[in-house]
Amino acid sequence: MTKPENPASHPIDHLARRGAPDAAALLIGERVMNFAELDAGVGRLAAWLRAQVGKPGERVASWSAKTRLACLMPLAAARAGLVHVPINPLLKGPQAQHILADSGAKLLVTNAARADALGDGPPAGCVLYDLKTTEEVIDSQGEALASSLADPDDLAAILYTSGSTGRPKGVMLSHANLWLGAESVATYLKVTPGDRVLGVLPLSFDYGQNQLLSSWYAGAAVAPLDYLTARDVVKAVARHRITTLAGVPPLWVQLVEADWPADAAASLKRLTNSGGALTRSLIDAMRRSFAGADIYPMYGLTEAFRSTFLEPALVADHPTSMGRAIPHAEILVCRPDGSVTADEEPGELVHCGPLVAKGYWRDAERTAERFRPAPAASYYGGTAVWSGDTVRRGSGGLLYFVGRDDAMIKTAGNRVSPTEVEEAAVASGLVYEAVAFGVPDARLGAAIVLIVRGKDGRADADGLAVHLRQTLPNFMQPQAIEWRDTLPRNPNGKLDRVAIAAGWAKAVAA
Repeated sequence: MTKPENPASHPIDHLARRGAPDAAALLIGERVMNFAELDAGVGRLAAWLRAQVGKPGERVASWSAKTRLACLMPLAAARAGLVHVPINPLLKGPQAQHILADSGAKLLVTNAARADALGDGPPAGCVLYDLKTTEEVIDSQGEALASSLADPDDLAAILYTSGSTGRPKGVMLSHANLWLGAESVATYLKVTPGDRVLGVLPLSFDYGQNQLLSSWYAGAAVAPLDYLTARDVVKAVARHRITTLAGVPPLWVQLVEADWPADAAASLKRLTNSGGALTRSLIDAMRRSFAGADIYPMYGLTEAFRSTFLEPALVADHPTSMGRAIPHAEILVCRPDGSVTADEEPGELVHCGPLVAKGYWRDAERTAERFRPAPAASYYGGTAVWSGDTVRRGSGGLLYFVGRDDAMIKTAGNRVSPTEVEEAAVASGLVYEAVAFGVPDARLGAAIVLIVRGKDGRADADGLAVHLRQTLPNFMQPQAIEWRDTLPRNPNGKLDRVAIAAGWAKAVAA
């Protein structure tokens, strides 16, 4: 087969012109910003950014809730020839300091409270600008830059990972990465100009930022939401007549437990999930709560944005599958030597093609570990992301997650995937969430510990233990099962496995 060419792409700021000029683009509170206003606002903010920073290629950071400024910054920085560095608003001062220093940001837009959290201020060479003052630039009658002529390979953004396994790493994304990611998602979700998307995920998270970009690619509207409770999400869906809602499993657990007005639930046409696998019981609960909505399970990694999705028609019969490659992605399952595995044979997921990021910012060593030459079987060739995730390919071409190699538990001579233990626990119907991990054991090498959150606050230890004995082999049985009312999460809303394991170790040592 002939090697395919990379698909055509445009500078990412051109998304501000994708929709009809008078069509809604951004819904902030009671205010509606149409595409003409979006384009003009992006142009004015871009001109202001260029005036403050000067030369192209400099990094500009934003640390904010989901304000207009936060939503326009990804396009405005790109239009000005700069590189946007969004900082998750849930991070603390020291974490923000690390990101500012590591990226070499020349400018930070934030509010007074977050500025105070930086202590002695931002790193040398980084100038602080007040969020309210910068917001005024968007509405001003000042100079506005026209759409950029950036090369698709030019750097457009640096997104920092959550840092659950160490210091956050800055993933470098080009205009092509962002544009093609927006096109891919808008295409397979079948988003139309009449859709309204509720943006509940952090804009510093690739999944969250793409809610803006893919919506605008389709000419649809986005309603960003900073929420405290599931009830806030329910109200926003009802107020904006939301058709598309994206979440991570912990959020879906809260939403299926919430009370939904019939009209609000009925307005939802599609539900998307990433950042962790949906369980059978959670999918069933989502179907009951949102009977008219299609469910799209998805798998992704920041280094290549998104890799796979499962078509809604397949969810009922294959609820544990990751699906197949999204448009513009080539997904291979490989052995350590780079050869492609046989069906049902576990191997490493390798992502090839134009969605692969440009590496880690100023970190050649870690870039070389993850970004390596594509396997010989790849159509695209070039650089691929070797994910570190173990998956298997079923006979029908659907992919299934097995586990992360660095998270596998080596117990009694066996390699156990924490995911398999967790899925078995949730399948009992007694728990909503579960985290399994290994701890040193003189006899086994590692013993399995299982931490769970019970349904409706109930703990049925005997029932769960019986279920696990019936469904898992002896070597996969947890040595300890503990129940929690709540489980800690990282800033992206995922279960914080490091904190959960550390909390258990601390309690045992006390």
